[in-house]
Amino acid sequence: MDPVRHLRISVASLITIIGLGTLGYSMIEGWQAFDALYMTVITLATVGFKEVQPLSPEGKLFTIVLIISGTGMIAYTLSCLLQFTLEGQLRIILGRKKLESRISKLSDHYIICGFGRIGHRICREFQSRPIPFVVVEKDPLHLERLNREGYMYVEGDATDDETLQSAGIDRAKGLITAVTSDTDNVYITLTARGLNPKLFILARAGEEGSEKKLMRAGASKVISPYTIGASRMAQAILRPSVVDFIEIATASENLELQIEEIAISDNSKLAGKSLIDSGIRQSMGIIIVGIKQTDGQMLFNPPPGSIIAPNSVLIVLGERPAINQLEMVAGGSQL
Repeated sequence: MDPVRHLRISVASLITIIGLGTLGYSMIEGWQAFDALYMTVITLATVGFKEVQPLSPEGKLFTIVLIISGTGMIAYTLSCLLQFTLEGQLRIILGRKKLESRISKLSDHYIICGFGRIGHRICREFQSRPIPFVVVEKDPLHLERLNREGYMYVEGDATDDETLQSAGIDRAKGLITAVTSDTDNVYITLTARGLNPKLFILARAGEEGSEKKLMRAGASKVISPYTIGASRMAQAILRPSVVDFIEIATASENLELQIEEIAISDNSKLAGKSLIDSGIRQSMGIIIVGIKQTDGQMLFNPPPGSIIAPNSVLIVLGERPAINQLEMVAGGSQL
């Protein structure tokens, strides 16, 4: 049993015995409540003070029973308190309170449900950006790893409303459900969609046919790691140079070349300009691979006269420093 629960039960039992002792002396000896409480406390504490008033035979028998049961409960409470302190439970609770405070301040963050192989990899990618996120996990082994690596997390079942609310789902930008069970992924998607209808939900599908169920449950996008993995392996044989290029461009640790998507804010000086007038290619050396327009249509290899609309997304390829510069300009900063 959890040491915290042990301590709570022992303290509650001790309070109950004190209450019963007070009630017993009041009924047997006819004492006032304060005198009965005082007699109960000095009896349980075994300090040896004189009785408030001489005891009747019934009162003496009641005192014997109270001493036998009460002193054992006091010893048990003290042992629980010692265990609670020695095992560092107080430190854990204080650390947990601090973590909950940090999570409560998050907004526009992502919730990652499941810290298995896929969830762990997603956390590493998000941390390298950095992108704010919190993990929801119930497996004790994964919780220990989350503690060691310093990620923010909520302990609990992601299918429960309270757990997702603790992770700040009402303030979140998106949710990724990456647990191994398709059934759990469907329940998590249903729960998340009910709590935040506007949330972007990315769901993992393990079995064939699960994609449709997850989409019906409310997922914004469904990805099957097995399908992607099989396709990637086939392409590594059929188009090895293309795969090598993609791996270089999408690896977060690569500093020479990156492919990235950049959102254009309303107050950016790029908004409303054409690609050739923006000077992105000329001054930054960045290649515009595509433009995701506001209606969701993707324009690949856009011509120089293409207009950069507010709230559109540029798919770009270039060196990381130049991409960082473009992100600042796209966000409205004046360089």
